[in-house]
Amino acid sequence: MRSLPRSGLALAVAAVLLGGCSSGGSPGGGRASTSGSPTAHTSHSAREAAPAPPARPWNVHPVSVAALGDSVTRGFDACKPLSDCPEVSWATGSRSSVASIAQRLTATAPATRSWNVADSGAKIAELPDQARAAAAHRPAMVTVLIGANDACTSRPGTMTSVAAFRTAFKATLAYLHTALPNTQVLVASIPDLERLWSVGRSNVLGKQIWKLGLCPSMLGDADSQSAAAKARRTAVRDRVIAYNGVLGQVCGQYTRCRYDGGAVFGYRFGTDELSTWDWFHPNEKGEQHLAALLAAVAFRPQE
Repeated sequence: MRSLPRSGLALAVAAVLLGGCSSGGSPGGGRASTSGSPTAHTSHSAREAAPAPPARPWNVHPVSVAALGDSVTRGFDACKPLSDCPEVSWATGSRSSVASIAQRLTATAPATRSWNVADSGAKIAELPDQARAAAAHRPAMVTVLIGANDACTSRPGTMTSVAAFRTAFKATLAYLHTALPNTQVLVASIPDLERLWSVGRSNVLGKQIWKLGLCPSMLGDADSQSAAAKARRTAVRDRVIAYNGVLGQVCGQYTRCRYDGGAVFGYRFGTDELSTWDWFHPNEKGEQHLAALLAAVAFRPQE
């Protein structure tokens, strides 16, 4: 998610190969078939019906991981105000209490390495550049959690279009699967920003911090129940759902990509999982729960 404007805040804080076919008959002769002709016909049909080679299996013991995304993956505001805290990142964090994706690899892969190339405030348009940075390390797995900043804008009319979101994400996955054909990609859904508003607005301090410019498209006028405010929040939530649809659809085109099926979006987090610096980003407990949700996807055996 997008980090708060640092200058204005004091408190806030993711090929089917078909067999060729051969013909056994004599071309264009017009004569009756000999006793050997049916054999040639059977061979042709069998070849056309041959199944495609099996997809490369998902590796539940990758030896390294690179994380792409935004402030959630950087652990922004999780440890202290206006600061990244990558040690609690759900993807690459080193703090044992979080049990990050990278930490879970160490039990089966002592040589595990991890790189966090996410950037607080990043939008989907920046994902291809992050992918190039990650590719330099040649990780066995890449994680992606991005998109909240594309919906968290000044107003619904300035949100990233679904078409632009799709273009950037397609370009990212195409690049990763070309540059790193043996690397698998884990894609997380975008959190439900409307739930964030719903649970966070009960906190008086949180609402005051939100007024400083945190995700105004969703969190602005937090107490308003006017028709316009409700329509605005619905538009943002619908856009997040559309983004998640893109993540699932594009990821589904690759055998070495897994989407979480909406697990992060559907997670019913509470205020005890939000940073007390901004009531927006996950705190350490929130990062821990994200790690558990996505580990269940990353380390599920091939079906």
